[in-house]
Amino acid sequence: MKDFSDKVAAAHRLLGEVVAATPFQHNLFLSEKHGARIYLKREDLTPVRSYKIRGAFTFFADVLAGNDPPQRFACASAGNHAQGFAFACRHFGKQGVVFMPVTTPRQKIMKTEVFGGDNVEIRLIGDSFDESYAEASRWCAREGAVLVPPFDDERIVTGQATVAREIVDQFAESGTDGKIDLVLLPVGGGGLAAGVTRYFAENSPETEFVFVEPDGAPSLHESLKAGRRVVLDQIDNFVDGAAVAQIGEFNFESLKHFSVGQTVLAPTDGVCATMLELLNHEGIVLEPAGALSVDALKRVPAEKLAGKNVVCITSGGNFDFERLPEVKERALKYSGLKKYFILRMPQRPGALKDFLFMLEPEDDIARFEYLKKSARNFGSVLIGIETTKPENFNKLKAKLAESGMRFQDITDNDILASLVV
Repeated sequence: MKDFSDKVAAAHRLLGEVVAATPFQHNLFLSEKHGARIYLKREDLTPVRSYKIRGAFTFFADVLAGNDPPQRFACASAGNHAQGFAFACRHFGKQGVVFMPVTTPRQKIMKTEVFGGDNVEIRLIGDSFDESYAEASRWCAREGAVLVPPFDDERIVTGQATVAREIVDQFAESGTDGKIDLVLLPVGGGGLAAGVTRYFAENSPETEFVFVEPDGAPSLHESLKAGRRVVLDQIDNFVDGAAVAQIGEFNFESLKHFSVGQTVLAPTDGVCATMLELLNHEGIVLEPAGALSVDALKRVPAEKLAGKNVVCITSGGNFDFERLPEVKERALKYSGLKKYFILRMPQRPGALKDFLFMLEPEDDIARFEYLKKSARNFGSVLIGIETTKPENFNKLKAKLAESGMRFQDITDNDILASLVV
C-alpha cells in the first residue's frame, strides 16, 4: 500500500496545472569537489523561488474543495511561505492577510505584494516568525478566517512531498546507474523533511537522509537529542527561511525515528561562504536557507559521499542583494581571508610605515580607523585586512610580536567586533 504516495500524486497533478516541475541538475563542480555524483533539485526556480508554493497551493485546493469554502485566509511567514500563500490567494481569487516579522528582508515583502496583488494585505508584526504566527492565530480566531500553516499540517506536508515525487521520477529518467543513495535537505519547521522522507519510505526505502539546520536554530537536532519537541530559548534569524524555535508537532512525529547523528548544524558564516561560492562558480543565487543542503556537503564525512548519488534540495532563492556585502564579509572571515585587529601603535613618525612593511604582497587594508587619539605615546587603531593567503595572518602576528607592537585579534569576538567594526 502506498497511501501517502497516492495523496502526493493527486496533489502533484493539481499543482502541475500551474507550476512546472523544477529542474533536477547534475552539478559537475560539486561532484568533482566531493568525489560523488551531486544533483541539485532546484526549488529556487519555482515561480515564487521556493518550494513553499507546493504546500500552500495544496492546502488551498483541499480546503476550497469542501462544502461552504471560506473566503478569508491568513498566514505567518518570514517570506517564502508568504509568497506561496499570496500566489494561491490570487490564483483561487480569495482574500488573505500575511503576518511577517519586522525583520523580514524587503525583497521578500515586495515579492509577496507582487504575487498577491489586491488579494493580499501584509502586516509586519514581531521580531521573529513565532511572534508573527501567534498574532496570525489570534487574528484568525477573531475574524473567523482560515490559518494556512507554513509547515505543521498534513496537507502542507503532502504538498511539499511533491518535491520527492519529482526527484524519484527525474532520477529514473536521467538514466544514472544505481539508486539515490543520499538526500540532503534543509529543516526549519520540518514540513519539507517530513514529506520527503515519507515519500521515499514508500518509493525508495534504501535512500538515506541528512537533515541540515542553521546552528543558530537547531530545532530538530535538539528535539531528537531530547526525545521530544523542545522550544529553543533563542534563535539567530540570519538564515530566516529556517529560523524556527520549535519544529512542527505533526512533522516531528514523522521524523522522531531518525537519529541525532543524521543532523548537521551549519554555521552562519559557512553558509555565507557556500552562497558566495555558488554565485561565483555556478551563477546560482540562493538565500541562506536555500544553501543549507549544499553547505552540508563539506560537513558530511567524505566516505559517506564517495562515489554515491547524492541529491541536495536547494530550497529557496529569495535573496536580497542588499545583504551581499554582509554575506561576503562573513564568507571571507569564515574562509580565513579577512581579519580584524586592534593595534596599540606608537604615536611617532614612521610607526605606520613600519607596520605596512610587515604586510605581504597579497594583503590589502580594508579598514583603518583610529579609535583613541588622547594617549600621548600610543594610539589604538582598528584595522581590517583581506588577503588571498590565510597563512599570511600567522606571519603578520609573528612580526607584530617580534616588533613588540601589542595587538588583539577581534575577528571571532562577536561582542567586541559588533561595537567597533
